[in-house]
Amino acid sequence: MEEYMHVALISFGLPTLTTSSFVGMGDIVTKEAFDWTFSNPKIITASSVIGRLMDDMTSHKFEQERGHAPSAVECSSLQKTGPIVAFVKRHYRQVANAWKDINEECIRPTIVPMPLLMCCLNLTQVLDLVYKEGDNYTHVGKEMKDRVASVLIDPIPK
Repeated sequence: MEEYMHVALISFGLPTLTTSSFVGMGDIVTKEAFDWTFSNPKIITASSVIGRLMDDMTSHKFEQERGHAPSAVECSSLQKTGPIVAFVKRHYRQVANAWKDINEECIRPTIVPMPLLMCCLNLTQVLDLVYKEGDNYTHVGKEMKDRVASVLIDPIPK
């Protein structure tokens, strides 16, 4: 499982997305801020854990039906005996612990400015929204379309 998670967290792409989201934020983004993103900070790792595990937990059945690569759920169940439900519960605990890590990073001073930490937090909140009630990335429904439209299309009242 640990080997899977290392590869899975890298393949999830959140560190790259986080780093690229800093572009255009002005003088607040320094070389040190970019160096920080490459130092594997706890907030980015925790965000990746949340995204990877929530994605795997909500989509593992569908992905296995179509012959996709094993998810965290399958990797866990291959290493131990027991029902998949137990592994899903364990992964939800890991997600909860990752949220604690993100909260800790946001309340303690760091070498990067708070707006950059908020960028990480906001990306994680989007992942939570997309995967909380199912795989709304693969199977986009009306509710998710309405949410995206409310943010990107519908004007904000003055």
